[in-house]
Amino acid sequence: MSADRPLIAVLGATGAQGGAVVRALIDGGAFRVRALTRNPAGYTGPADEVAAADLHDPSSLEAAFSGAYGVFAVSNFTDSGQDEISQGRAAVDAAVTAGVRHFVWSTLPDVGVISDDEFDVPHFTNKAKVDDLVRDAGFDSFTFVEAPFYFENLLGFLAPQPLPDGRSGWVLPIPADAPVVHAGSIADLGGVVAGAFEHPEIVGAGAYLSSAAVLTSFDELAAILNAQGHAIATVEVPAEVYATFFPGAGEFAQMMLYWLKHTYLGPTGAEAIAAARRVSTTPSTDFASWASANMPANAAS
Repeated sequence: MSADRPLIAVLGATGAQGGAVVRALIDGGAFRVRALTRNPAGYTGPADEVAAADLHDPSSLEAAFSGAYGVFAVSNFTDSGQDEISQGRAAVDAAVTAGVRHFVWSTLPDVGVISDDEFDVPHFTNKAKVDDLVRDAGFDSFTFVEAPFYFENLLGFLAPQPLPDGRSGWVLPIPADAPVVHAGSIADLGGVVAGAFEHPEIVGAGAYLSSAAVLTSFDELAAILNAQGHAIATVEVPAEVYATFFPGAGEFAQMMLYWLKHTYLGPTGAEAIAAARRVSTTPSTDFASWASANMPANAAS
């Protein structure tokens, strides 16, 4: 009976986005799931099957997409071997060759277009440049999903750090009270993508969906954490100072300056969030609930 269900091939199945999509599709039960990864022997997730796929190797993608009704494709901006536009083109071309009917592309706003080139944020804009390739490919259905700022970033690259005055918190190149951050748990993206595959009649003609749960500020995030027992502070520094903090910090400073002027999702963010909530197979996770479960104060001490 399981063979009668359409197959979805999920790129990046061992990563944050792809892993969330695999879990949501498996939980939903409407599709079979093929997890795609460079190292299938090391895959331990819940997918029905696993196959090798590498965005640097188009022939591997064609084989990995073979027989799939749908593909979820996500690029990797930290991959030094190939830019995200090339990665997206490889995925689109392989999906067309394989006869994929519904293509879901993980994109982000085109910062260059939105800001009239005031800000340069390649890891947003390069994803957006693939949108036209998807739109012009001739898929029966295609959908764009915009991941928000992950709550999970607060456990990783934006985890609270020791501040010069002895406190712990975040140093930022923008005012911490600016409500410009569209944020959400990465787990919620899975439900949005699963809902998109289940409802092509609603979102399969090029709809933009975002799994963001909230439009917030860093001060608001800190206040929620502090109410749960943390002691998080925020410090603003000039963008040119922030840009010296770590490799790639210049682009992150540009990204936050773009947020300050246009918000993370830009002028169509509210529409993308509303569209996602119409089809998502899972509810949206609020930050307080996420923080209580994933960022307990006693773990930070």
